[in-house]
Amino acid sequence: MVCNIRAFTLVIIAALYVSFSARAGNYVPVVMDPPAVEREFRGAWVATVGNIDWPSKPGLTVKQQQDEFLAILDRAVKLHLNAIVFQVRPACDAMYSSKLEPWSGYLSGTMGAAPQPFYDPLEFAVTEAHRRGLELHAWFNPFRAALLPAKMPMSSNHISHTHPDWVRKYGTMLWLDPGEKKVQDYSLRVVMDVVRRYDIDGVHFDDYFYPYKEQDAQHRDLEFPDEASWKKYGAGGKLSHEDWRRENVNTFVRHVYESIKETKPWVKFGIAPFGIWQPGYPAQIKGFNAYNVLYGDSRKWLTNGWVDYLAPQLYWAIAPPDQSFPVLLKWWEEQNPKHRNIWPGLDSERVGGKWAAFEIINQIKTTRELSGSSAGSIHWADHTLMSNRGNLATELENGPYSAPALIPSSPWLEKKAPGKPKLMVDGHDQVNWQPAAFDKISAWVVQTKANGSWRTAILPGDARHQPLTDSPEIVAVTAIDRCGVASPAMVVKRSDAK
Repeated sequence: MVCNIRAFTLVIIAALYVSFSARAGNYVPVVMDPPAVEREFRGAWVATVGNIDWPSKPGLTVKQQQDEFLAILDRAVKLHLNAIVFQVRPACDAMYSSKLEPWSGYLSGTMGAAPQPFYDPLEFAVTEAHRRGLELHAWFNPFRAALLPAKMPMSSNHISHTHPDWVRKYGTMLWLDPGEKKVQDYSLRVVMDVVRRYDIDGVHFDDYFYPYKEQDAQHRDLEFPDEASWKKYGAGGKLSHEDWRRENVNTFVRHVYESIKETKPWVKFGIAPFGIWQPGYPAQIKGFNAYNVLYGDSRKWLTNGWVDYLAPQLYWAIAPPDQSFPVLLKWWEEQNPKHRNIWPGLDSERVGGKWAAFEIINQIKTTRELSGSSAGSIHWADHTLMSNRGNLATELENGPYSAPALIPSSPWLEKKAPGKPKLMVDGHDQVNWQPAAFDKISAWVVQTKANGSWRTAILPGDARHQPLTDSPEIVAVTAIDRCGVASPAMVVKRSDAK
């Protein structure tokens, strides 16, 4: 009975919207397709480890922390970015309220100390990002436990105290051993705790799985100390030590992906591996071998569909052949049988030093040429854009990011499009709309045609109206769901327009 009443109410509301649209606004529904809107992922990494991007230093007041983060978000909006990748777990610590891990010392200067007066930085970040129409991806370091020497004491509830048997000292870091099943289960639990409790749009890992090589005083490479977990696997195992390490990472990545999809299918899972899978792939490529050092088989994650997007860190210029940006990007595009999104990481931090801004601008153009409607990239790091290093932010704003863009869709996550929105125009001054039924909307595309020209605005999912200028002849509103799938456009035309 309740469902029938709600359905009847929706029918009445829809009828009123159509009636009001034709009567008060002199606009009538028409069947047509408005111009296609550009699709491109435009993200920036906001690193918290070492206070790289946020907060600028430990011990700021809550208001100072919040003001700094709002400035990051407002700058993103001005640049027509559409996503922030926010580091919430630098080293088994938390930039959010957690019962599993201590508050990060990068906030207060003391590990384990909550912000005073209390607020939850991740909850704040999600709310304020969504208010501005930005996606918020939570960035985790799954196995890094601490940087040494520690600038602040580890709190009593840090993993190095609660489970020292899981922790390995390796050079200048403490590291969780990925070969321990309990470690994998623990890190998965940390990730899923955030997925369940926060309205994030994505989970993100960078290139750290097993660590980069550390050296001793004689500059000899140190071996990662995982003898105990390797011994548990057993000498009779079928895998070599190296293949076993890779399989530990593969198993963890697959479990993270599957767990996210079982819980919130619309939450995207992305990884930003080292940009070269292995030297020689393709043939001209030389450089670091992440496959043999970090034990990250990133091509396997992509080909098996264990990620929704891959962001290989292509931190090289276009021209040099040994690590050519377009050659590597094209190779990654060719390793993608399940058609996941590939959004490379760009080393924007080099601008103003080794590179001029045009290098990044041309790399963005290259991603568009190679990736089409699934183009995108992520800038390392946000402070580069905030400081307008090398005039890059200005060049982006006036060039490739001069108009807003929708994030490319992930159709494997959602095949059903949201319903056509209900629309009315209040005189010639404002357009108002409501979502169809109970669709969860992440963004609205509002397009108007006046004096022969189209204008496009992309608004947050909670928006319900937009002022109009120039008495447009045509108004179109399209709903975009959490997976980037677009509804049919609701289009109305001014009754006196030709």
